[in-house]
Amino acid sequence: MELGNTDTYRQPELLIGGDPRGLDGREAMPVVNPATGGALGLLPLASRQDLDDALEAAQRSFMAWRRVAPVDRGRILRRAADLMRGSLEPIARLITLEVGKPIAESRQEAALAAETLDWFAEEGRRAYGRILPSGLGKTQFMVVKEPVGPVAAFAPWNFPTVNAARKIGSALAAGCPCILKPAEEAPAAALEVARALLEAGLPRGVLSVVFGVPAAVSEHFLASPVIRKVSFTGSIPVGQHLMKLAAASGKRTTMELGGHAPVLVFGDADVEQALDLAVASKYRNAGQVCVSPTRFYIHESIHERFVSGFRQRVRAIPVGDGLAEGTRMGPLAHDRRRAPLEGLIENALDGGGRLVSGGKAIEADGYFFEPTVLADVPESARVMNEEPFGPLALLNSFTSTDEVIARANRLPFGLAAYAFTRSTDVVRRVSQEVEAGMLAINSFMISVPDAPFLGVKESGHGAENGIEGLEACLVTKLVSLA
Repeated sequence: MELGNTDTYRQPELLIGGDPRGLDGREAMPVVNPATGGALGLLPLASRQDLDDALEAAQRSFMAWRRVAPVDRGRILRRAADLMRGSLEPIARLITLEVGKPIAESRQEAALAAETLDWFAEEGRRAYGRILPSGLGKTQFMVVKEPVGPVAAFAPWNFPTVNAARKIGSALAAGCPCILKPAEEAPAAALEVARALLEAGLPRGVLSVVFGVPAAVSEHFLASPVIRKVSFTGSIPVGQHLMKLAAASGKRTTMELGGHAPVLVFGDADVEQALDLAVASKYRNAGQVCVSPTRFYIHESIHERFVSGFRQRVRAIPVGDGLAEGTRMGPLAHDRRRAPLEGLIENALDGGGRLVSGGKAIEADGYFFEPTVLADVPESARVMNEEPFGPLALLNSFTSTDEVIARANRLPFGLAAYAFTRSTDVVRRVSQEVEAGMLAINSFMISVPDAPFLGVKESGHGAENGIEGLEACLVTKLVSLA
């Protein structure tokens, strides 16, 4: 099987227990290239029978897969990672065609997806238990880790291969079958992860990939007793709805939900370094990143210098088709995002905010939007309270550490946060007091396979990646031997 052949767009398909199912009279929807607005292909949507077949395959394969030695599961994951690396360029082209991000970013994503499979290949061997000294004669107590059971995983479109690798990798390494529902916007890229695993020798039945109307698919899976664990990455309202469905039967959940990441830039920071890193991180994937830095709080002593430097860098960003090597920001993934972004900007300006750069959609065939910067935006503006999920940075000033920590924490979100300072005292305070699942100081580096990716407050619970990501797919059992 050749992976990722994108000389022509590869027709996406369902994988039910590893077996492909195409259009064959099924309902279908177009997959759209956001850089052109044109259709790339047709995506078959799963029927109720397809969903039931995926559940049956997961249930049937569970006992056999959990008995496969962790080292042998790891060999399959590592072979899949190697296959992905061998097809890095065509997989990256698929990501760019479907999502729009610059090809350089897509290459980085595909490489990170392969690295994620490698991580879980190794970590699956380390699901350790323990033996307890009982003090009760011959009785011995053992604590053991076991796979939770079939996992239903729901992944978004913005990182189609990384999201798939995180969710599938943790489940398979723990000994759990997985049914993945990627986003319908980027099906072919997500399917490359599954195809690599099947090519690497994953037994039939252990993995299914389905597409369909999200609410119908999720409700069908969460109502089934076959599914023991749910993993979801997406919006807070949808995540809360899925938690309610899961609660009806006590299913375990991992939720990575929305954020509105604050960036605290203190007066002693290396301003030029902070600017270079901030602009690169903010406009990555056109700002369509759950951990994207958005609410910048800059100390009043350097605020205007920071605004000026930010504007200069943003205006130098080439916007265009992600397949062009010079492009640094591609289109939005959806045409429907442009009007809401313009509405948030208009509301901020009406409230007294200042337009520094950009501010409107770009007239073109695709779904392009100007890299936008606002300053002096009041906290009451909608954009300071709603995640914009787009190429929009908000630059406000602050006067004291107490003030800025309070402003960073005032929202119900707590996914990612960032700070720039040279002061060890400030680092200590920020580390202890900023409410976020992930905090980066003097960088924006928070996502690596061996570190947990997680949120607090309404931004979710549980973790992906790291030892915590494997633990989320395991249950703990106490065994008493007399």
